[in-house]
Amino acid sequence: MIASSSEFKTDPLFFLCCHITTPDVMGSTEPKRFDVKRVAIIGAGPSGLAAAKFLIAQKVFEDIVIFERQDEVGGAWYYSKEPTHTLHVPQVSAYCPPDPPLHPEGKPPVFPSPMYEVLHTNIPRHLMQFSDKPFPEDSLIFPSRELVQEYVVDYAKDIRHLIRFSTLVQDVRLRQDSDGRDQWDVDALTLETGEVTTATYDAVVVASGHYYTTFIPDIKNIAEFHKAHPNVITHSKLYRTPEPFANKKVIVVGNSASGIDVAAQISRVSKQPLLMSVHSATPPAHLEWIGGEEVPVIEEFLVEERGVRLEGGRVEKDIDAIVCATGYLFTFPFLKSLQPPLVNDGRRVYGLYRDLIHIDHPTLVFPGLPIKVVPFPFTESQAAIFSRAWANLLPLPSVEEMKKWEDEEAEKRGHAFHVWPKLGDANFINEVHDWILKSGTEGKEPPYWNDELVWQRGIFFKAKLQFEIDGQKAKSLEELGFKYEPEEKESEKKTTTPTETLL
Repeated sequence: MIASSSEFKTDPLFFLCCHITTPDVMGSTEPKRFDVKRVAIIGAGPSGLAAAKFLIAQKVFEDIVIFERQDEVGGAWYYSKEPTHTLHVPQVSAYCPPDPPLHPEGKPPVFPSPMYEVLHTNIPRHLMQFSDKPFPEDSLIFPSRELVQEYVVDYAKDIRHLIRFSTLVQDVRLRQDSDGRDQWDVDALTLETGEVTTATYDAVVVASGHYYTTFIPDIKNIAEFHKAHPNVITHSKLYRTPEPFANKKVIVVGNSASGIDVAAQISRVSKQPLLMSVHSATPPAHLEWIGGEEVPVIEEFLVEERGVRLEGGRVEKDIDAIVCATGYLFTFPFLKSLQPPLVNDGRRVYGLYRDLIHIDHPTLVFPGLPIKVVPFPFTESQAAIFSRAWANLLPLPSVEEMKKWEDEEAEKRGHAFHVWPKLGDANFINEVHDWILKSGTEGKEPPYWNDELVWQRGIFFKAKLQFEIDGQKAKSLEELGFKYEPEEKESEKKTTTPTETLL
């Protein structure tokens, strides 16, 4: 068992304790088996592709279709040199209309992702990779976005025939068949022809990602400021290169991974010092790497001065650019008819068990929602659960028990509901692996992190900073000064030789 927050402990073994249940007309619950034959997957990013592979491995689903609005797989990793032309300031609504696609001449429509020109993963490649597909051995320890995209394309080779590219899911509607089982009617628009088709599925995997609907807080006078100075405020989703910020006075709002990375790039060309407006302190080593000055949060925008007033009263005038690295909202425009609504303010998805399975309609799942997890293997573990559940190999708890879990977790987690604690993903991945093997069920084996990978999970934030400082060229953690030294177990002392490590 890997240590994790006592306030937030994964326990996938709980899935085994009860049966799938549905309420009857009198309000009681009775076990009910799934009858899933046709599955729709929305999104051909990493989580959608992993879902397809685990579903296929069960050998019981007759029809699996992946809907992908882009002309290639990759999800957020599929880079567009041109960013979206759409920017809402402020933007606090989970019901904001999706950004329309770009229409490059002679090419299919493009939905720009948040990827920027020079980007490396924050996760070492051995930790980031899918369980059955390593990155090339000569890769950088923190792969470039280009390599990750190539990797995902290669991962998808054996399931490309399932993917309907350049196809936008417009609506997913729930109804019941004559036996009272949930059915999902999916309307899909073929972007290049304008044709809309409707098909019915027994289950839906929502793998559409959550890095598309931007969040820009509604700070005093921000709307008036943006109207008067429409080229000053932007969002990190629109960032591509630092050159447009050369010799400009810049504020970056937020110090998450993307905020730190974007600030470091812009700081090399902007007026000095670049200002970072944050709620909580940036780690000193990262702030030194950025070369910026940390300032409090913005309390008010000053239209006439083209400036801002910070918490505490400090005023900064003649601001040329404000980059909001303020994150994204959860939103599902194609599920707007589902009641009760999945989202209200976009900070949390409601009605889910274990951040994954819809409680009232368990043939609807949402892999990849948790934040601050290693996504590729994490979504493999999630797929191992719902693929076996839909194949009637692993039972779910009762509706009442799942709702009780959600209510209790809401009390513990607060507003950051889907933000997982450090090593929460390691706990989940290894417990799911052990649980699946113990169950003896057929299907694709989920990932497992050995002690070295768990160690990598604990140090990669510091290692990524050293990778940047050293010029983005290291191919191993050892080159960066991070060497794994396994702890010698009592039973092995003086009786065994050290085993070869992963690296």
